[in-house]
Formats: sequence, C-alpha cells, structure tokens
Amino acid sequence: MITTKLPRPGRGPHPAHPHAVGPNAPHTPLRPMWCCRADGQPWPCAEARLLLRAEFDRNLAGLTIYLAGLMYEAIRDLYHLNPHDGPEPKALFDRFVGWTRRGRNAGRDVIGE
Repeated sequence: MITTKLPRPGRGPHPAHPHAVGPNAPHTPLRPMWCCRADGQPWPCAEARLLLRAEFDRNLAGLTIYLAGLMYEAIRDLYHLNPHDGPEPKALFDRFVGWTRRGRNAGRDVIGE
C-alpha cells in the first residue's frame, strides 16, 4: 500500500506558440475556453496549425510533445468549466495531437530526414 501522497502536477507548458507575427492578434489559446484569440475557433485553429508546423519545422517530436502538454491543460480546464458535458477525450486528442501526423509525412519519421 502506498502511504505517501504524490505531488500534484504543475500547470504544464505555457502556450506561447505560435509566436505573433506583425500587429495582428496571435493565434494562441484563450484559456480556459481554449478558443483562438484571433479568430474564435477551437484552438489550435487552422492558422495556428500552419504556424505551428512552420515553427516546429523538422521537429515533429517536439511539436507533438508540446501539444500533448497543452492537451492535458485543456482537458483540465474544460472539465472544470463543465464536468458533465465536456468534449470527448478522442475529440481532444484529434484536435490537439492527431492532426500532426496527417498529410504528406503521415507514417514517416521526419526526425531523420
């Protein structure tokens, strides 16, 4: 039997990516609703995905780890907002992490290229 309490996990990574370009509002998440600050779409919106792909060019593992940390934060925030009618875990996985492996490089290891 485990008699010690484990520490509570921290808040995770700060969602500072993608970086703002120019005077426009950045496509970063507005917490705790996790919608895009610039266009109001569920984050990461299409523009944020493009910017994240460019920013994490050739670092798919880094992008996936970054987004997985933010997915954890979104699950916690969205559950606290509405514990009875929150998004399904699969939908959140597809929204945050699943899209990173789709497209031209799906199924290939980009790190070694």
